[in-house]
Amino acid sequence: MELSYKSEYALLALLELAQHYSDGQVLRIKEIAAHQSIPDRYLEQLLATLRRQGLVRSQRGSKGGYFLARAPWQISLLDVIQAIEGEDLTRSRDLPSGDLTPEREVLLKAWQDAQAAAVAILQKTTLQDLCDRQAQQQQARLMYYI
Repeated sequence: MELSYKSEYALLALLELAQHYSDGQVLRIKEIAAHQSIPDRYLEQLLATLRRQGLVRSQRGSKGGYFLARAPWQISLLDVIQAIEGEDLTRSRDLPSGDLTPEREVLLKAWQDAQAAAVAILQKTTLQDLCDRQAQQQQARLMYYI
């Protein structure tokens, strides 16, 4: 399983919104784009998709922008990827029918197991988990001088 740029940018944008969730701050597209190095026009399209999928909400007006529709601990990475990519990754795919050699059958079964493991990790990992990991990394990078 490979993460597309589309999904990566969406996750980065949501991570930025998650970091401001507790203070109730609404972020503009330009702010998110600048902090995460995402092209403005592309981010606009991604946020529109995420809004239609119920992951973000928008606020109009001079103090308008975007904010998370649910708490960061309620949004899994799987939710985001499925919203952006438009496919149900949890749906089990059957082995192709026909003349499968035993070697090909075990290979395909191993691939199904790998995909199921990846989906399980995406399902249990939330935006809050990413925020916590980022905070830990920033803390580890701090150097104290006397």
